[in-house]
Amino acid sequence: MAKKDENKNYKVIAENRRARFDYAIESDLEVGIILQGSEVKSLRQGQSNIAESYAAVENGELWLVNSYIAPYAQAKTWGHEEKRRRKLLCSKREMARLWNASQREGMTLVPLVMYFNDRGIVKMKIGVAKGKKTSDKRETSAKRDWNRQKQRLLKQNG
Repeated sequence: MAKKDENKNYKVIAENRRARFDYAIESDLEVGIILQGSEVKSLRQGQSNIAESYAAVENGELWLVNSYIAPYAQAKTWGHEEKRRRKLLCSKREMARLWNASQREGMTLVPLVMYFNDRGIVKMKIGVAKGKKTSDKRETSAKRDWNRQKQRLLKQNG
């Protein structure tokens, strides 16, 4: 109960629900994101999509590529590009770990969720993931269906 009062400003903006189906997430990391004012206003209205985006380490910097933030109607003159590359913020140690995972180990950096934290600052959770094969996806789907069926049976009998 106290946890809800503690994080009253926490709000999910965009979630990549398909990521957990397409990828096996090994670890995740919370990073900051550099945004323009009109982008933040648009995010407060909940107009964004990170489903087709990915993160990449280039020249010692972490970038979010192909994410969509809708244009803010009131910022006509000083608006922003909808699908521009946005810089992500993390420590040098984490940057080195992410570069190592993506370049040497062949992992993918997938954005999982974008949210306002308890202080009202936009944060993003990045997952270090490995792509699943079709058979793994079928297995995940079968497990999920079985768990649903099991819950139904327990509910009926209990």
